[in-house]
Amino acid sequence: MLRFLTSGESHGPSLITILDGIPAGLPLTPEIINKDLARRQQGYGSGGRMKIEKDTVQILGGVMGGETTGAPIALLVQNDDHVKWKGKEIEAMTTPRPGHADLTGAVKYGYRDLRPALERASARETTMRVAAGAVCKHFLAQFGIIVGGYVASIGEVQTSFGDMPYEKRFARAEESDVRCPIESSANQMRAEIEKTIHGKNTLGGVLEIIALNVPLGLGSFVQWDRRLEAKLTHAIMSVQAIKGVEIGDAFENAKRVGTQAHDPIQIQNSEFRIQNEIQRATNRAGGIEGGISNGQPIVIRAAMKPIATTLLPQQTVDLASGQNAPTKYERSDFCPVPRAVPILESMVAFVLADALLEKLGGDSINEIKPRFESLRKATLEDLQMDNTPHIFWE
Repeated sequence: MLRFLTSGESHGPSLITILDGIPAGLPLTPEIINKDLARRQQGYGSGGRMKIEKDTVQILGGVMGGETTGAPIALLVQNDDHVKWKGKEIEAMTTPRPGHADLTGAVKYGYRDLRPALERASARETTMRVAAGAVCKHFLAQFGIIVGGYVASIGEVQTSFGDMPYEKRFARAEESDVRCPIESSANQMRAEIEKTIHGKNTLGGVLEIIALNVPLGLGSFVQWDRRLEAKLTHAIMSVQAIKGVEIGDAFENAKRVGTQAHDPIQIQNSEFRIQNEIQRATNRAGGIEGGISNGQPIVIRAAMKPIATTLLPQQTVDLASGQNAPTKYERSDFCPVPRAVPILESMVAFVLADALLEKLGGDSINEIKPRFESLRKATLEDLQMDNTPHIFWE
């Protein structure tokens, strides 16, 4: 239902995305997108470029009179840093960084210099993912669906959230320059980043992205490529420096026996709940069962490696001389983990918006909303079983 492409280089004149498939009638202004673009540029441990770029979006198509038309939405962000590069001779880049796309890109595309790989593989490209994702988040919000995130660990510093509600975690994270909801942990993370900066190195960490109020029934088990967790993990793993993903308690569940790894199903009846609602007391599955959303919060954890660009030189080879050599520093973040939160939120929002449109169909918001309201729920009334024997596979 939805698709988007990004274009542009890290130090080129601009970055572009076209987002296709958003229905007509969605109110949309640059300010809605700029809010998330600004979030992407904030975070302790970011590099010097964030002091240069002030990303703001231009909407070039697909929106008229402040509303989407159903046509592809064209978005553009200027690279303010481009003026320092335009028309200037730059030193050849011939020493690939371990862990980056420098070497693999040169082999694949036959480059005679490593910079074209750097320019396109750079995480600067995620600017336009966030722009497209902001539109998707805004679309989901029309149906009460919230996508938020925060930092769970940086380096060796781990965080325990206890029973803090997710929405409170989101709010607390935005008050923190390391996007961690727990102040004591945030202080330790900040100190760890500071130590890493002085050591001329980089740090990674783990992020949690949560989707709330997702209706039951998105995704499918009927084909491998329609499973919701497959789509989500694909999207998350496409982000630069993300090297691992889990849904719910995946890795902890691998240590448990079956009766301790799943979420018992029970009937909930009280004056505060929907009558005859089928619920679960736990969410070890992370909101997805059999490739389909089950109505609980979708919980995703992503592991982000320390990025490849370090002030402290690493061992590599100068491809021009054929000799062992140290890497040369390219301006970058020391710890990109806090800045990655809105990027991963955007990718999750894109997948969920696509899944919702696949489920509901429709070309306009007014057409889609009644269909959303009529979705089946996990209640006995919506799950009427005839309880009669039948012949299987005649």
